[in-house]
Amino acid sequence: MAKFKGNPAKMQQGEMAGTAKRLIKSLFHYYKWELIVVMIALLFSAVGSTAGSVFIGSITDECITPAVQRIAQGMAVSESLDLMWPTLIKYLIAMVTIYAICIFATFAYTRIMANVTQGYLKNIRGEMFSHMESLPIKYFDTHARGDVMSYYTNDVDAIRQLLSQSIPQIITSVITLTAFIVIMLYYSIWLTLVIFVGVIAMFALTGSVSGKSAKYFVKQQKSIAKTEGIVEEMMNGQRVIKVFCHEQKAYEKFKEANDELCDDGTKANTYANILMPMMGNLGWIIYVIVACVGAVLVMSGANNVSLQGYGEPLTVGIIISFLIISRLFTMNVSQTAQQVNSIIMGISGAYRIFKLIDEESEYDEGYVTLVNAKYDENNNIVESEERTGMWAWKHPHQADGTITYHKLTGKIDLFDVDFGYNEEKIVLHDVTINAKPGQKIAFVGATGAGKTTITNLINRFYDIADGKIRYDDININKIKKPDLRRSLGIVLQDTNLFTGTVKDNIRYGKLDATDEEIIEAAKIANAHDFITRLPQGYDTVLTADGANLSQGQRQLISIARAAVADAPVMILDEATSSIDTRTEALVQKGTDALMKGRTVFVIAHRLSTVQNADVIIVLDQGRIIESGTHKELIEKKGKYYQLYTGAFELE
Repeated sequence: MAKFKGNPAKMQQGEMAGTAKRLIKSLFHYYKWELIVVMIALLFSAVGSTAGSVFIGSITDECITPAVQRIAQGMAVSESLDLMWPTLIKYLIAMVTIYAICIFATFAYTRIMANVTQGYLKNIRGEMFSHMESLPIKYFDTHARGDVMSYYTNDVDAIRQLLSQSIPQIITSVITLTAFIVIMLYYSIWLTLVIFVGVIAMFALTGSVSGKSAKYFVKQQKSIAKTEGIVEEMMNGQRVIKVFCHEQKAYEKFKEANDELCDDGTKANTYANILMPMMGNLGWIIYVIVACVGAVLVMSGANNVSLQGYGEPLTVGIIISFLIISRLFTMNVSQTAQQVNSIIMGISGAYRIFKLIDEESEYDEGYVTLVNAKYDENNNIVESEERTGMWAWKHPHQADGTITYHKLTGKIDLFDVDFGYNEEKIVLHDVTINAKPGQKIAFVGATGAGKTTITNLINRFYDIADGKIRYDDININKIKKPDLRRSLGIVLQDTNLFTGTVKDNIRYGKLDATDEEIIEAAKIANAHDFITRLPQGYDTVLTADGANLSQGQRQLISIARAAVADAPVMILDEATSSIDTRTEALVQKGTDALMKGRTVFVIAHRLSTVQNADVIIVLDQGRIIESGTHKELIEKKGKYYQLYTGAFELE
């Protein structure tokens, strides 16, 4: 499938056609036979809707007109009606049969199309979410969450309207119009030309108005995503907004986006709303013209020209049929024109969704995996199906096809690492770190020095620009990312709790953890005490990112989550920055037990928490300027000494 690039608000005709083709292909991929049945049902429904005009003309010419003529010639009314009834009943039975089939076909296609639409939306949402989970962290750093959410709301809803309403309406209208054209040409080419002239004017009007409204409908869709992004941002930042009395400024930012949305929506709907009345009035004008031209032709006795031949005069029944057809024809043209904006919005929504699906997934070239291991009778490391508490790297060698196992010890080395979020700005320079198994490595430095960036490179949220990172002497590029990250327990400064029980949130670190393991992890993190005092203890439901807990309690649950993962390497990214001094003392005891026997990387906000680190690394503007133990660095009286003696808080 083709991949689309660029701004959805500036879609070209080729991109629209490509998106529509891909959407249809995707639909048939999921619902081939259902759509074939829908097409057949639409055909019956559309053709059935044209039958009325033909029957009314035939009834007029074959039943009503002859009956009136017989009465005018002196035949009794009852006798004339008796002669009319057999033909009339035949037509009525045919009409009832055709309309019954039409009703059944309409019911069938609407029911099937409802299932197809909702099923397709379920599949496309699933495909979006599945692919979104595979995207690199960089994507979410560069895209507003509100804009991403708009894919699942506005864009999906635009596709829903396109599939459930616009496409069936367009197909029905095309089939109906085709049938009407054939019928009109069969009865009278002259009157057909009259309708065609009017319809050409309708299409010209539609093209002019719809082109302008479509442009603003696409802009409106983009403005909705922008506005929703601002609303979500303001909701997440309500505490900050209120603390700094930023309400008015936040409102002004929202108002600017809201005004833009209002302007785009007003222009889009202004053009869209005037189209239907204009088309309706033009349809009535065509109706009057057909009536006048038909009356003149009938009264003048002019010879008719049609697919049946030349020479037969027009009848009253044909004129009546044409009047009905002219209304139905122009109504179908109007309804089709009304769907243009929905089609544009639906294709625009599909374009944005396909663009998300086409985003390049996180690249993973690794082939070394993490497995449960044990020693065999010969003291060799072998793979184990059971959890043994011992981990090993399973390393296939492509050269000779052999597999070797290396015990996971937690040794991590960085050699001359350079990194930049883009090529123009390098944020880490020549970083070399040697973390031995079981060591506690602490990073200190001012905000923006590169502390968190280093840990993001270890777990491969980002890839280095130059240098090497080795994990147990294996290049981390060779290790599969899920296995690499499974070996790392991480406690972030920003705690994220999910809707669910306390137990579920702790179990997030290890999905198959038992209740006993969860309680033990909570005790290690010193969270057990406060959890047992919650209304339902471990079964207390947390919502809104744990809004019913204090910041310190939320962080304790996050630490318990890392504890239950029981990873051999721990990364604590300012894990105690949101915890008060008393709670910090409790957490420190828990984390000391948690860190025992593990390699630990600590990003410290309070220098008091890293005094017992084996190595303290001081960073400044992406460079390591000092490293050593607390005692060694104090004796050097360098940057660390200044930080330590100047303030215990790094601002």
